[in-house]
Amino acid sequence: MEEPGSAPDPDRDRDRQYCELCGKMENLLKCGRCRNSFYCSKEHQKQHWKKHKLTCREAEEKQRAQKPPPDSKADQPDSTPDSTPGSTDAGKVKDVISSADGSEGSEGKLSDDGINNNNSSGSTSTLRPSSGARSSPQKLALEYIAPCMNKHGICVVDNFLGEETGLSILADVKALHQSGKFTEGQLVSQKSDSSKDIRGDKIAWIEGQEPGCEKIRFLMSRMDDLIRHCNDKLGNYRINGRTKAMVACYPGNGTGYVRHVDNPNSDGRCVTCIYYLNKNWDAKEHGGLLRIFPEGKSQFADIEPKFDRLLFFWSDRRNPHEVQPAYSTRYAITVWYFDADERARAKEKYLTGSGEKGVKVDLQQAV
Repeated sequence: MEEPGSAPDPDRDRDRQYCELCGKMENLLKCGRCRNSFYCSKEHQKQHWKKHKLTCREAEEKQRAQKPPPDSKADQPDSTPDSTPGSTDAGKVKDVISSADGSEGSEGKLSDDGINNNNSSGSTSTLRPSSGARSSPQKLALEYIAPCMNKHGICVVDNFLGEETGLSILADVKALHQSGKFTEGQLVSQKSDSSKDIRGDKIAWIEGQEPGCEKIRFLMSRMDDLIRHCNDKLGNYRINGRTKAMVACYPGNGTGYVRHVDNPNSDGRCVTCIYYLNKNWDAKEHGGLLRIFPEGKSQFADIEPKFDRLLFFWSDRRNPHEVQPAYSTRYAITVWYFDADERARAKEKYLTGSGEKGVKVDLQQAV
C-alpha cells in the first residue's frame, strides 16, 4: 500500500475516495496494486482483502494491457504522489443561511433554525426545516419529506414530537446512559483495531422492548410511520425494515466523528434517520455540528443537533458527513432503513456489517 502524499487531486476525485471497509474519508492510503481502492489503515486493507482481491487483480491486468510503449511520455513515473483528502474549498466560501421563515442570516453565522448552507455560488439554499408538530404523519411524509429527499437528499423536520414527548425521550436516554450500558462506538466490519481516532461517541443498541425504553420505542414507531407513508416515493427504494436504534452520546470532551459514509459498500442501508435531544444547543459554544458534503455539489450543509429535530439523508456515498468536535454532552438516536433489494444482494455477497447494523427489524406501527 502506498503512503499518502501532499499534492492534492481534483476535488471531484477526492470526494469519491473512501475506505472500502469503514467509509472513512481522511488520511487514506491507496492500494499499490490496482491504484483504484483506498483504505484508512493497513489493517482495514487486510480485513477487506478477501473481497477486494477479485477486483484488484482484474484492475491490475487492465492497467497492464493499457500500458503505453516505453518511449511514451505517459510511461514516465508519475511525480504527483497520492493525495490525502483534507479540508475542501467549500469551507472558505461565504455562508448563505436561510432560516425557517425565509430570512437570511449574516455571513459566517448560524441562523435561528440551526442550518448553515454554505454555497460557493452565493445563491440562497432552499433547504429549510419543516415543523412536524403541525402536520399529520401522512401529510408530512408526502408533502414535505419525500419531495425534499428526492430533490436535496437531505431533509430536516423541527419540533417533530413536541417538547413534552421530547423531554420524556431524553429522560429515557439519560437513564440508559447512567446505567452504564453504553459502549465505545464501533466501525462496520471492525475486528481488532481501535476506532477511537475515527469516532468518539459511546453507544447503545435499543430494540425498544427493553425496560425503561418505552419512549424510545414510541419515537421509533413514529419514524417508521413516516417511512411507511414515504415508501415507494423515496427514489427507487423499496423499504422493508430497519436496524435497531443506535442511541449515541458524545461526552463533551471535544470528540467527534471524522468524515465518513454510512454505507460505502451497499450493505442495504438507504436512509439515515437521526433524532436530536439537545436542549438549548449553541453550536458556536458547544460545537457538535453535523456537516454533510452532498456529492457533486459545491456546498455543504451544517446541521445543528437541536432538541426535537429529526434529520433524514441518503445513507450511501452521496452524503459523506462528519460530526464536528462537541464540547457539551450531545445525544442523538439514529435508525437506518433498508432497501429490500440491496439488502438481499448484500446478504448473498456477505457484505452485511457486523454487530447490530446487521440486524433487520420490521417497521412498527405507532402506539
